Amino acid sequence: MLHATKILIYVFLIVFTPLGIDDCLALDVVYGKCLSSSKRLVKGRVLDSKREALVGATVKVSGTTDGVITDVDGKFSLSVSLGAILQVSFVGYKTMNVTVNDQDDFEIILNEDEIMLDNVIVTALGIEKKESSLSYSAVSVKGEELSRIKDPNMITALTGKAAGVQINKNSSGPGASAKVSIRGIRSVASDNQPLYVIDGVPMLNSTSEQAYSAIGGTANAGNHDGGDGISNLNPEDVESISILKGAPAAALYGSQAANGVILITTKKGDSAGQHKISFSTSLTFDNAFSLNKMQNRYGVSDVVDSWGERKSMPVEDNLKDFFRTGVTSITSLSVSHGSEKQQNYFSYANTTGKGIIEKNRLSKHNLNFRETSQIFDKRLRLDGSVNVMRQVIKNKPVSGGFYMNPLVGLYRFPRGQNLSYYKEHFETYNEDRKLNVQNWHSSIEDFEQNPYWIVNRIQSKETRTRVIASLSANFKVNHWLSIQVRGTMDNLNDKMRQQFYASTAPALAGLNGRYIEMDFGEILYYGDVMAMVEKKWKDFSLNAAIGASINDKTTNSTRYDSKTASLKYPNVFTLANIIMDGSASIDQKIDAHRQMQSFFATAQLGYKESVYIDLTARNDWASTLAYTRHEKRGFFYPSVGTSIVLSRLLSLPEWVSFLKVRGTLSKVGNDIPLFITNPVSHVTAGGEIQANDAAPFEEMKPEMTYSCEAGAEGRFFQNRIGVNLTYYRTNTRNQFFKLPALSGDKYAYRYVNAGDIQNEGWEVALDAAPVVKADFIWKTTVNFSTNKNKIIKLHEELKEFVYGPTSFSSSYAMKLVKGGSIGDIYGKAFVRDEVGNIIYESEGDNAGMPRIKGDGNTVKVGNANPVFMLGWNHTLTYKGFSLYFLLDCRYGGEVLSQTQADIDMYGVSKITADARDRGFVVLEGRQIKDVKKFYKSIVGGRAGVTEYYMYDATNVRVRELSLTYRLPARWVYQSGVFKDIQLSFIGRNLFFIFKQAPFDPDLVLSTGNDNQGIDVYGMPTARSWGFSVKCEF
Repeated sequence: MLHATKILIYVFLIVFTPLGIDDCLALDVVYGKCLSSSKRLVKGRVLDSKREALVGATVKVSGTTDGVITDVDGKFSLSVSLGAILQVSFVGYKTMNVTVNDQDDFEIILNEDEIMLDNVIVTALGIEKKESSLSYSAVSVKGEELSRIKDPNMITALTGKAAGVQINKNSSGPGASAKVSIRGIRSVASDNQPLYVIDGVPMLNSTSEQAYSAIGGTANAGNHDGGDGISNLNPEDVESISILKGAPAAALYGSQAANGVILITTKKGDSAGQHKISFSTSLTFDNAFSLNKMQNRYGVSDVVDSWGERKSMPVEDNLKDFFRTGVTSITSLSVSHGSEKQQNYFSYANTTGKGIIEKNRLSKHNLNFRETSQIFDKRLRLDGSVNVMRQVIKNKPVSGGFYMNPLVGLYRFPRGQNLSYYKEHFETYNEDRKLNVQNWHSSIEDFEQNPYWIVNRIQSKETRTRVIASLSANFKVNHWLSIQVRGTMDNLNDKMRQQFYASTAPALAGLNGRYIEMDFGEILYYGDVMAMVEKKWKDFSLNAAIGASINDKTTNSTRYDSKTASLKYPNVFTLANIIMDGSASIDQKIDAHRQMQSFFATAQLGYKESVYIDLTARNDWASTLAYTRHEKRGFFYPSVGTSIVLSRLLSLPEWVSFLKVRGTLSKVGNDIPLFITNPVSHVTAGGEIQANDAAPFEEMKPEMTYSCEAGAEGRFFQNRIGVNLTYYRTNTRNQFFKLPALSGDKYAYRYVNAGDIQNEGWEVALDAAPVVKADFIWKTTVNFSTNKNKIIKLHEELKEFVYGPTSFSSSYAMKLVKGGSIGDIYGKAFVRDEVGNIIYESEGDNAGMPRIKGDGNTVKVGNANPVFMLGWNHTLTYKGFSLYFLLDCRYGGEVLSQTQADIDMYGVSKITADARDRGFVVLEGRQIKDVKKFYKSIVGGRAGVTEYYMYDATNVRVRELSLTYRLPARWVYQSGVFKDIQLSFIGRNLFFIFKQAPFDPDLVLSTGNDNQGIDVYGMPTARSWGFSVKCEF
């Protein structure tokens, strides 16, 4: 059987070797056989100065094409002739020549090359630069950080691993989108998400829909998370990620990149003639935890709540019984091979998942092919790739809110009642209507419904198909000049069908049910051409580029929604069955087209590899500025920076391995929404006209971010300790506001540019290798960041700006006020005296109760943004074992739980039962005897006292953990098939070390700007644990 397996593997390698490879050498690499009589087998190990194995070092016979790559233990074996010279090389180390005489076992130690050790990092437009030359902060993350503990949305694997990068996951289960903010929130109008770039060209990160309100989303159909673009990628295809944090780093991308850039470099075939087959699979189990605490002591009252008498009741856990164990499986296979002239890479990945709520399922397929060729004596390099993705999500739960949310009925359900009955009989047959209708203990008009009815009778299917195709050509004119042309097409198409069966919330869905059908499509065409110069003369160097680009995006979408117009025939879910009158909805966007044309240039002048000056300039012409005086001239964005490597200029103590200071200034803009300078009206269902209500903004300008940054980097004690310190400040001006019209205007509203929002902060990154021994290595990294957001000014006519929904009764609002911050939460609060003590009512019905102020949500009660964030990871390696864990801390900020407020009002929470047992509520040291009135009429409910339900957002958790065992290389190689096998136990979000809020503060209702730090029956966080296997052939 083993012999047959070897033959199959060998045939497979031959089939996938169109470029040719010496058969004897191939067998020599795989099996160590087929040695000619004039050669003999030598083996050895390649180490660095710390005696740590160098994986992937090249060992080549000088003057020939024979060579191998060291394995995971730094080992190699190669057939050579007597007297041959082995040329051993590795990036960042001095190449070493070793002569083969009588010795057949070698231990080769490579020394670091101070110049070559200067890591190359991918920067804007895919331009590679030495890390020491950068005048701004940039973080490079290896692809293995994304694939060690996989998540269906790979970007969440960056959480806690880069200073200044905050990632919050939407609470909508498998396939959920993520909110990524870099160095704070800058803009009121945009979503503040960074620009994502794959191999130098931008990609779409669109979402068809996000939660808009704490009540019920678009047309009260429930808050829906339409997903994002970054979740579509396969983490196994990623070679590395570069995070360009500030505006200076992203200036070359202009208005697309005002919120930072995340550059993704994908894998390609091996140019060393090696064949590589990689297989990985992981299986994780997801369990809901950090749930609200319920009581089982006080029974039902008034039919719907639990303020009844205390009595002995069976201990039931309706929440635990409702949530199931979710399962996620991610399997990936990749094949790469090639030569110096041509490299091929192919991968396939399959992701399947079951959410923690019944009926929720995810299925995703990724297919990727990339080919790179060098022709004309390596002067022309062609690089093409195609990435195809198809994803299907069934019955995705709402991300929060009251409407169409099973958690509302689940959490409110009266204590002591039998929920299992309503699980088994969620519907009953209605003789009058001749169909099944919802069965529940209370009214089902809008908010509260049977959770098992929602799970079984609100059904949805979302399908996403995406194709990304790109091609680039780079022609080397001479040794210092090259011309590059690139183009990409990113085509995304979403389809969503949602069915609400008859008797689902009749006030929202009509009598016969509700049907929603949505199609959303975007296509992005991007192209650029660049001339690049890389030249050295004497002590000076020049790295420069000049070019032009075009970014063209078209959006088409259609949404049909029967709403309360309902259906002609119950439970017949077709467009033809929608009663198409004014109560129904048709929202259509046809060829919404935006284009940006740009011209850019960058130059970096270096002196003695020690002093660098960076200059960048870009001009954008945006179609969204049509009909303004800026249409023809566009907008200009400059940047200037410098970096000085002191360790190469000055004589420093021996323990200082590297020391650098840097600084930069820049200006970069942010694009504006479509149809602001040329607004349009709409025709709605039934022929009604929805007129535009805002005047054209002929003087519109893009937001402008002015940024400064300064920092220092150092490495000490032979690079055993590293420090990176950064200070930054950004001011984003010309914010985009919609204000009431002036007297006499024919429009109700007008647009203005105004305001100044500042973000200021510090970032610190420390890395160290405290222990480096032959069998044991301990490495650790700490990243720390703090950001302070401040509203410097608003428009002179604008005392406050409310963003997000305001048309429903709730206990909070998101407002901008001069001197405040983005993310400030306003609501109701207790009235206090001069020294801060709560004032209590002395007469009337509320005598003895705290006095309340803030009707209309006028009192600031908190802000969800953390004071600082800290990530601390450790990697401990002992022989074949490796333990990795990441501690993630977010300190400060306040979050609001309307879930807790609501379940307190209904008397189902443990805290209300504890108060009844005591006979009073303790409020800041004072006892309040009427527990029911306090919770039901004063502080509880969605319109209660906001201040009382604000919680410290500080939390410390074990974000990631993996324990890996790598099988000994000698065992693996003896199989004749495998090159590496790793077995791992993996866990994500395992437990909180510290948390005060009754929910996970990191989960968000929406990836937009509003509703941050708000919990309204959001899906609970999940603890994931499981196993993974990785193999190389």
